[in-house]
Amino acid sequence: MPPSRKLPEFSRILVRATNWVGDAVMSLPALQAVRARFPKAHIAILARPWVADLYAQESFVNQVISLTTSRGASDPGGKWHAARLLRKEQFDCAILLQNAFEAALLAWMAAIPRRIGYARDGRGWLLTDPIPVPLPGEIPRHERFYYLALLERAGLLDAPVKDPVVALSRVVELRDSGRRRLAGFSLDAPTIGVSPGAAYGGAKRWTPEGFAESASRLAEEKLASVAVFGSQSERGLCETVAAGIAVRGIPVHNFAGETLLSEFIEMAAACSLYLTNDSGAMHIASALDVPTVAVFGPTDETATGPSGARAAVIRERVECSPCLLRECPIDHRCMTRVSADRIVETALAMLGSDARR
Repeated sequence: MPPSRKLPEFSRILVRATNWVGDAVMSLPALQAVRARFPKAHIAILARPWVADLYAQESFVNQVISLTTSRGASDPGGKWHAARLLRKEQFDCAILLQNAFEAALLAWMAAIPRRIGYARDGRGWLLTDPIPVPLPGEIPRHERFYYLALLERAGLLDAPVKDPVVALSRVVELRDSGRRRLAGFSLDAPTIGVSPGAAYGGAKRWTPEGFAESASRLAEEKLASVAVFGSQSERGLCETVAAGIAVRGIPVHNFAGETLLSEFIEMAAACSLYLTNDSGAMHIASALDVPTVAVFGPTDETATGPSGARAAVIRERVECSPCLLRECPIDHRCMTRVSADRIVETALAMLGSDARR
């Protein structure tokens, strides 16, 4: 960026968060970089309610604002009301990590003088700093670099972040409170966490039988209990997994639809091991430094995989994967060919080399 366009120091910054939990976790290095660049600024995160709790206890944020208006073109009155509330906050900069037109429109309606975001979804004219989207090969493929590149291209960083770590803070505190929560459901440590669902679509889901078998074998090996997590819509799927574990006499509880995001984060932090698909739960467990084994099939782990030091990806190399489809049009071979043996062997090797839990 030419010196004449160097951005000023900002004192009140609004960051529009992404709408998906996994994306929100992968954007953590960018948010931490904003705090490092503007250590004295008031930084507020504008987030959808189902994501907001992710940021509530993070040190880089001063304020979390929940955005409750309907998505898309509906609810214009709600959007005007939200914009008026934001205008009262007198932000001098908005950084839009979310790519939608709506994010730029709301920042414009709130009269925030500097509006920085990728020039996507036809919204460039609403931005004071429309940043070109990186072309293939210009930045590393993992999504955490995508958010950092926005800051770098906008001139907000003094130097590139070369090895960004995706991590949530307060892990020890979260682990302690999570263990107390799990104990309230008669789940004593060690506990294995399982997330058999995936919001993106059924193609991302490994079989419930596979999750039940691998979790059961690991629980028997480690004398562990099992906690099954998911959304309310995944309640039936999670019950199938939990039933397959309970029949073997293993302590298990199905938490699907029963927890707030903040409660899930605490309980995930307390797990000694986490088994999951490519999902938001996977990113949270990995960011909490929990040993994580993730099954990948239609999606690409080089772009959206867990980046933690204690995470392993299991995938079956088939000719049609990664296809990035929500539902498999053929036989779902990328997932059905993954064996419980591989999950168990990988997890045991990971736990065997882990002396901290």
